[in-house]
Amino acid sequence: MSNAPYVPPKVWHDETTSGGEFAKINRPAAGPTHDRTLPVGKHPLQLYSLATPNGVKVTILLEELLALGQTDAEYDAWLIRIGDGDQFSSGFVEVNPNSKIPALLDRSVEPAQRVFESGSILLYLAEKFGKFLPTATAQRTEALNWLFWQMGAAPYLGGGFGHFYAYAPEKLEYPINRFTMEAKRQLDVLDRRLAESRYLAGDEYSIADIAVWPWYGQLVRGNLYSAAEFLAVHQYTHVQRWAEEIASRPAVQRGQRVNRTWGDEDSQVAERHSSEDLD
Repeated sequence: MSNAPYVPPKVWHDETTSGGEFAKINRPAAGPTHDRTLPVGKHPLQLYSLATPNGVKVTILLEELLALGQTDAEYDAWLIRIGDGDQFSSGFVEVNPNSKIPALLDRSVEPAQRVFESGSILLYLAEKFGKFLPTATAQRTEALNWLFWQMGAAPYLGGGFGHFYAYAPEKLEYPINRFTMEAKRQLDVLDRRLAESRYLAGDEYSIADIAVWPWYGQLVRGNLYSAAEFLAVHQYTHVQRWAEEIASRPAVQRGQRVNRTWGDEDSQVAERHSSEDLD
């Protein structure tokens, strides 16, 4: 590559590939690239997803609801291979015009309700079933504070730090330093909160924890971007305590396996259509 400094053009055009692991699925336009009808199973809830941190949020919540005996939370989880561009099918775009996983279709209502963006799905399900979201105003607001904190903060961790540290075609000092600083600041925000509270919203486990854990909990446990040593995550003792407590929950362990196609074979359940798929 040239060592000359990059000078942005007056008008940007998509004329060169950006390189990197996800370059082939990045494009500057929305909408479908091909026709495909999404499959539909027998359960009220149809999930179209992949076991990325955002996808895992939803499967964890669904498994937690089922563990409480909420049988109406039964779901079919269909695999969306984002590396193959499944998220750009006409059927998927109908459920999520933003072409990002996860996407949910609730067929228990008429007409069927689409729900997209992981935070919106968590809030929708928590309200639908009356679980994992406090009802008292102060506690509910605190849970939503942290839910929306995650939605705003994680792009700096994933698209910022994770991209430039783990996925970019070359290591660049400025963006790595910039987003490392922000990732550590965010971990410090969480650590200070969890020093005074068992869970993010207080004494109750909530959708705030379910949203944050797949990103920051897995980061400090060494399961995200292979960056635990680089970020010196041992400093964040309260986040570590919280992360391990949530990791020990059976529903969390089940939810992590759904729509997973990498890692140990025992951890992979590409599609889930009944609880027996996770046995």
